[in-house]
Amino acid sequence: MDVRETINDILVNLFKEIWKLEEDAIITEEFKDITNNDMHIIEAVGLSGENTMSVVAKKLGITAGSLTTAVNGLVNKKYVVRQRSDKDRRVVFLKLTDKGVRAYEHHREYHQQMTEAVIAKLDENEIPVLVKTLNGLSDFFRGYKK
Repeated sequence: MDVRETINDILVNLFKEIWKLEEDAIITEEFKDITNNDMHIIEAVGLSGENTMSVVAKKLGITAGSLTTAVNGLVNKKYVVRQRSDKDRRVVFLKLTDKGVRAYEHHREYHQQMTEAVIAKLDENEIPVLVKTLNGLSDFFRGYKK
């Protein structure tokens, strides 16, 4: 296999593995009633309580309608609450409940462990190369949307 085929094979399999392993790691007994997608919505809502539906939809790259459907489920499962703005009743903020905060922290911990596992295998000189490589990959995906 040449270097391009090897890199392609690694990337394709890595994305699949990360998605499956993340799902296995973060959907525990406590959070068995949500999906990996739900967990990423919880992550996008964040801890500030100041994100609106449109801000969260934009972060996730989905429509407001798609987000509404998902948020309805998370509200019913007690992970998220909607709060109308006192200044403009048309504006709806999303806020995590205590259960939502626990899910958020659980997901964040998984990502920290994943990051630390990668960094632990590198020496100090290799870290900037990895960052440059990942930034290049990120630039490709962001540019590909356009």
